[in-house]
Amino acid sequence: MLRQTPAPGDAPPSRRIHKVVVAGGGTAGWMAAASLAKLLGKTIDITLIESDEIGTVGVGEATIPTLLTLHQLLKVKEQDFVKAVQGTFKLGISFENWCDVGENYIHSFGWTGKDSWAAGFQHFWLKGRKMGISEEFGEYCKEWAAARHSRFAVLPNQQLNYAYHFDASLYAKFLRGMAEEHGARRREGKIEKVHQDPATGFITGVQLQSGERLDGDLFIDCTGFRGLLIEKALGVDYEDFGHWLPCDRAVAVQTESVEPPLPYTRSIAREAGWQWRIPLQHRVGNGIVFSAAHWTDEQAVACLLGNINGKRLTEPRIIRFRAGQRRLHWDKNCVAMGLASGFIEPLESTSIHLIQRSVIRLLQMFPYDGIRQPDVDEFNNQMRFEVDNVRDFIILHYHVTNRTDTPFWRHCREMDIPDSLKHRIELFRQAGRVFKLPTELFGENSWIQVMLGQGITPEQYHPIVNMMSDEELTRFLTGIHGAVRQLVGQLPEHQRFIDYYCRATAA
Repeated sequence: MLRQTPAPGDAPPSRRIHKVVVAGGGTAGWMAAASLAKLLGKTIDITLIESDEIGTVGVGEATIPTLLTLHQLLKVKEQDFVKAVQGTFKLGISFENWCDVGENYIHSFGWTGKDSWAAGFQHFWLKGRKMGISEEFGEYCKEWAAARHSRFAVLPNQQLNYAYHFDASLYAKFLRGMAEEHGARRREGKIEKVHQDPATGFITGVQLQSGERLDGDLFIDCTGFRGLLIEKALGVDYEDFGHWLPCDRAVAVQTESVEPPLPYTRSIAREAGWQWRIPLQHRVGNGIVFSAAHWTDEQAVACLLGNINGKRLTEPRIIRFRAGQRRLHWDKNCVAMGLASGFIEPLESTSIHLIQRSVIRLLQMFPYDGIRQPDVDEFNNQMRFEVDNVRDFIILHYHVTNRTDTPFWRHCREMDIPDSLKHRIELFRQAGRVFKLPTELFGENSWIQVMLGQGITPEQYHPIVNMMSDEELTRFLTGIHGAVRQLVGQLPEHQRFIDYYCRATAA
């Protein structure tokens, strides 16, 4: 019998997966451990290694609606979860000073208006705008209007699309409880050495400072920017997005709450970056993402501290990062997740989503009978496609702007951008069209809201709109706007709903 020889670069045949070792805790590590333990725990052994001496970044406190899908899989009871993480609800992001100083817009979740089979709602809205009968684009979106009026409720049949703001360290604690309840074990300690098979390069075990060695069949690298397994042991290179995403540092600080929490994240463009403001039940998360080429750390700290409300609870913390991704998210028997797999700045709250997608893809392709190269390749292709899509969406915010008031914004306006993004922009600018591939994260409505918000007005609308008479178009737009206003008018204030539904005890 002839034995098939693996092609160069292919993963050699590996043994059945019994032991999974998660290197690192935080949101990424415990999300992976909890999901594997809850959904596959009866068939595999899961150990997570975490050191109390190594801190986590822990500033990613805003999410997008896809997190609800994971929670449904894990059968998380929403009220218990929101109480445990001191959470509030999120309907979108307010972008302030991005198109120009003093101009604001909201990128909300959900859908705007109603589409026809041939043309999206934006085409009907564009004609109405030319006629002078259209309201602001967001007025036809339930989530936008609810955010604008600071109203919220969890409605039957998910009539409102929403996400969460939460304390990332409390979320990791919540996930740890779930993971351990379903059999995952935690080992305290620092990883000192990574052992590899000399013939295949596969990781066979990790050794802790204490001398204890933990062997495994599959390793999940959640060691943050250090990438102890994926980079330092396996040597997987990093694709840098810095020429498109110039921000490479952040400074974070926490403050007391001094006002009711808004049901959206605030993103406020500053001279060399942008400031976030994320309201939780017990405090507010604040920070600035900035370009070290245009601001010193001291300038960023001064700007942040000059633009916060409430008593400061923590000292400013500088975080250095490189926007980009691993050239391979899965190599040999190691899957990188979270910051170890890459990082796209938190402008659209995608960090936790990308962890979730890594986890779900691993569950879908879990190598029970051994690691096979087609699975590895498919995992990497899907992750790269999704990261590239997120990357383009983030670049859009920086590049399409009317701001020329600082060197940073002039650089963003003038920089080259990926061809894939150029195509999307010109398609919308010239014809008002947006198309979404099935596996892309951001939907057509997201692209439309941000492109309109950043100052792009399409040159024309689809001619099918002219099939409607002016009176019919007026009734169409008025009907949608009225239905949105009626629904939002019935919603309670965001704070009032939290008090009723999921008020947390003191932290």
